[in-house]
Amino acid sequence: MKTVLVTGGSRGIGRAVVKLLAKRGYAVAFTYRSGDAEAAELVGELALEGCMVSAYKADNADGNALARVVTDVTARFGGIYALVNNAAVSVVAPLIDTSDEDLSRTLATNLEGVIRLTRLVCPLMTSAREGKIVNVSSVWGISGASCESVYSAAKGGVIAFTRAMAKELALSGITVNCVCPGVIDTDMNSHLTADDRRALGQEIPLGRFGTPEEVAEAISFFIDGAAYVTGQVLCVDGGFIV
Repeated sequence: MKTVLVTGGSRGIGRAVVKLLAKRGYAVAFTYRSGDAEAAELVGELALEGCMVSAYKADNADGNALARVVTDVTARFGGIYALVNNAAVSVVAPLIDTSDEDLSRTLATNLEGVIRLTRLVCPLMTSAREGKIVNVSSVWGISGASCESVYSAAKGGVIAFTRAMAKELALSGITVNCVCPGVIDTDMNSHLTADDRRALGQEIPLGRFGTPEEVAEAISFFIDGAAYVTGQVLCVDGGFIV
């Protein structure tokens, strides 16, 4: 049984990824920063279906915590076949109102955590001569978003990192790809008012917000197959930035 490590797996897109991959026969380990009850509920739900799932409370901004997770997952499952870098935080504010703390946390979670965790799993994958890395960026990493400049910068960095690592790891049999969700119906967009949601929906050619499950399917594509696809950026956005 191949093992997948998913960051930010207790809610939203990450939760959908954990459920989809576990039901497709992978052993899944996932991290979460808060929400012990949600994480435990997810593990219990999937265990009843015969799935092998483990949860690890670890902040994606904490490099030492990520190292402990990788060590434990490797000891328990014997390796890590695929990594889904999904964990993220967002600060919605003009740049001049963004604190140093918000700046540091957004970059540490959304970009530095992706780099650190990739660095940790690379030796395992290169030793096995196989592996799949899927980074979750955002359409804002391509087009930028007003009042989300730091988030946009971090997500743009994830795209550049994806392309660089695809070149670096290709000869080791490892693919590295990126999924860029558009407006997805998750907690991260819970701050939107009803008017905001209507206005955004009118800007999306498909006329609606996406679901976490639709993003999970795109992520699964890069893990289940796509053996000759690497360094690619796939937008799952209903045509939002076409």
